[in-house]
Amino acid sequence: MSHAPLEALPLEVLRRRSSTKWRTYPDDVLPMFVAETDYPLAPAITARLAEAVAIGDTGYTPPDPGLGRAFAAFSQRRFGWTVDPERVRSTADVMMGVVELLRATTAPGDRVVIAPPVYPPFAICIEEAGCLVEPVPLQAPTADTDGWRLDLAGIERALGDGARAVLLCNPHNPTGTVYPAADLAALADIAARHGAVVISDEIHGPLVRGGVTYTPFLTASPTAAEVGFAVTSASKAYNLAGLKCALMVTAHDRTTAVVRSLNPEVEWRTGLFGALAAVAAFDAASDEWLDAERTALERNRTLLTELLRTHLPLARYREPDAGYLAWIDVSAYGWGDDPAVHLRRTAKVALHHGPEFGPEGRGYVRLNFGCSPEVLTEAIERIAAVAGTERASA
Repeated sequence: MSHAPLEALPLEVLRRRSSTKWRTYPDDVLPMFVAETDYPLAPAITARLAEAVAIGDTGYTPPDPGLGRAFAAFSQRRFGWTVDPERVRSTADVMMGVVELLRATTAPGDRVVIAPPVYPPFAICIEEAGCLVEPVPLQAPTADTDGWRLDLAGIERALGDGARAVLLCNPHNPTGTVYPAADLAALADIAARHGAVVISDEIHGPLVRGGVTYTPFLTASPTAAEVGFAVTSASKAYNLAGLKCALMVTAHDRTTAVVRSLNPEVEWRTGLFGALAAVAAFDAASDEWLDAERTALERNRTLLTELLRTHLPLARYREPDAGYLAWIDVSAYGWGDDPAVHLRRTAKVALHHGPEFGPEGRGYVRLNFGCSPEVLTEAIERIAAVAGTERASA
């Protein structure tokens, strides 16, 4: 069933927001960097939060706000993933969950594998947990491959050499890669052979594009269920990052015992508004809104391809299979290792800094297209104007 695309709020309304996206730079800069979307909230979320405010429901998060049941129902509807609600525990955000799981499954000084270019807080949170970062870069697309792939042989070497965990981004940020089930199953087998765990950040899972098969890591194989922990949230798909609620999900008695052994404060850090909003987001009443958002993002994925082809033909970009983040190689334009710095100053467009995702990000920018087609068009036209001016003066 097709859905009309969700429409972004107008710029004059968005600039009244007080979040990072809208308060980091002056009003003459188009903010396309941090992962916040420009859409109105799903009506069910707005109604639930409004009701809570109206009655002063602003106290402590209860022991069971219904998150496990809500997420289990959502996962069954959207992914065909059968989740046991009793194996779901909450915390404040995905990266906090990652840190606590690393502390529970590794020892200080252990190495943790990541697959750069990857979400910058991965490295920061590994260090917060007292571990060391072990980069095993993604294999870049080639003429013979379709998209980015995990370097399974490289991960095997790293675990064989003593690394104790893999921090997976599934779907991957910033490339938007949705890994094949076979690769995830192979990763699980590798981890099991070496007595390692896999912690899978699955926050972009609800935004996989139509026609692409998404495999939650814990469903990839019985072995994945044994070695894996999933950490996820409604915050990316439904723009709820400020409300502080994430979920840690397990599928095996051993991993469930690890999560249940965490300090009770890990769960107490869940925000009440985050829990209320997440339950409303995961409810079937919000499915139509989510489908409309996915339609809007599909429109913008295609639009961005057309805009780059027309205005920045030297840029290299592969449409992501999930999320609203575009990983764009603009190195051919000579804007240095970190083109975002130059483009914010000259084009007044704020993009995420490629090198922050690892050395593999030199010459890249990450662009958030969870916005209106008009804002996306203006951003690329501003960048193209800079490219044209510099070419003319060269």
